[in-house]
Amino acid sequence: MSLQIGELAPAFSMTDSDGNLVDLAALKGTKVVLYFYPKDDTPGCTAQACNLNENLDYLTSKGYRVIGVSVDSNAAHTKFKKKYQLNFSLLADTEHELVNNYGVWVEKSMYGKSYMGTARTTFLIDENGIITDIIAKVDTKNHSSQIH
Repeated sequence: MSLQIGELAPAFSMTDSDGNLVDLAALKGTKVVLYFYPKDDTPGCTAQACNLNENLDYLTSKGYRVIGVSVDSNAAHTKFKKKYQLNFSLLADTEHELVNNYGVWVEKSMYGKSYMGTARTTFLIDENGIITDIIAKVDTKNHSSQIH
C-alpha cells in the first residue's frame, strides 16, 4: 500500500514507551510529525531523533506533535529516550501494524543480502488527519528543517 498526499492518515492507538496512550483520532486539531525510523541508537536514527529534539520547541510552536515509530521494543525506546533526553513519544511497533499500514515495511539490501526493514519516512499530518507531506529522503542531521 502506498499512501499519497491528500489521503486520510491510517488511524492508530498505541501506548508509547512512557505508558501514555497515543491515539491519532484524539490528536484531531493538532498537526503531527509521524516519523518512522529503522533502529534505536544507531548513527542515522540518533542524529534524526536528536535533531528533532533540539528543534522541538520550534516544531511545537508551529503546532506539531512529534511521534517516532520503530519496530524496536518499549525497553529499547526507554533506553534510547533516556540516553539522548528525547522529549517526544516513541511507539514500539513490534507487531508491524503501523509500518505495514503506512507502507514503510519494505525489502532492503545491504552487502548483497536482502532483508525486510523500515524505510526511514516522515508523514506530516494536518489537524484533520490528512497527510500533507511525505518525506522519503530524510536528511537525518537537519530533519526539522524539512518540516514546514
